[in-house]
Amino acid sequence: MPTTRQRGFTLLELLVVMVIIGLLAAYVGPKYFAQIGKSEIKTAKAQIVGLEKALDQYRLDTGHYPSTEQGLTALVTRPATEPKWDGPYLTKAVPNDPWGNPYIYKSPGDHGEVDLISYGRDGRLGGDGPDADITNW
Repeated sequence: MPTTRQRGFTLLELLVVMVIIGLLAAYVGPKYFAQIGKSEIKTAKAQIVGLEKALDQYRLDTGHYPSTEQGLTALVTRPATEPKWDGPYLTKAVPNDPWGNPYIYKSPGDHGEVDLISYGRDGRLGGDGPDADITNW
């Protein structure tokens, strides 16, 4: 009676394949996560542009930008002291930045009529890369 030989992979072959997969993951992983950081920055810039447009429409209707105290909520809810308000100027609630922090709004601004700021991933003033501030100036 002939013996049948079992075919399969040796432990050494499996280890070689696992090392190759690990090397590929180590190479591709950082590039993938770097792209995620770039998309968050692009989203924050796009949201700031959208908020600027809504603020400009508010100014066209009322003759001035909302005060710092009124904040960006004046784009959605009529301020009690604003008879010319013709909003809402945003279709949804005022968004937070992509990292979940509220945008900083100042009127009058230090760099223009209004300043809009996201403090980036770290949520603090300053920083580099994904932690850098994103502004409208």
